[in-house]
Amino acid sequence: MFKWLRDEINNIYEKDPAIKSKMEVFLYPSFHASINHKLAHWLYTKKMFFLARLISTISRFFTGIEIHPGAKIGKRVFFDHGIGVVIGESAIVGDDCVIYHGVTLGNLKPVGFKRHPTIGNNVMIGAGAKVLGNITIGKNSKIGANAVVKHSVPDGTIVYEARPVVRYLEEDK
Repeated sequence: MFKWLRDEINNIYEKDPAIKSKMEVFLYPSFHASINHKLAHWLYTKKMFFLARLISTISRFFTGIEIHPGAKIGKRVFFDHGIGVVIGESAIVGDDCVIYHGVTLGNLKPVGFKRHPTIGNNVMIGAGAKVLGNITIGKNSKIGANAVVKHSVPDGTIVYEARPVVRYLEEDK
């Protein structure tokens, strides 16, 4: 338990250049969301669903990060800013991932148990990205800000969405 706690503190300290001391880590929502999810997930696996949900709901209220107690979150996952992050029940997030604010790991079809994505190790998911459905994001991949990902991607992939839309007026021709 203490090793896990030390790893979490060091991870947040190393990944956020705005932190001036390790004491500041205790003020970060990522730290609190990780601790609360660990407890909520343990209760969930013991079929204490109400208590698990209660802890995750209280955590969401204080951190702005909503992680379903059934989701599996790896080690050293850092929620940078974190506000607006939503992670669904059957999502799996690997180790050493960075998830920015406004990210959704959601579903496309509300049927079946595995309806949320699986995120590999060392994946960065940019602000506002939506990763939807029972898909896999390969390890060492990067998902750009505001990207909408509905298909699996292999290891080491960079996913972005940049489609400029230009509207020409008659007088511009």
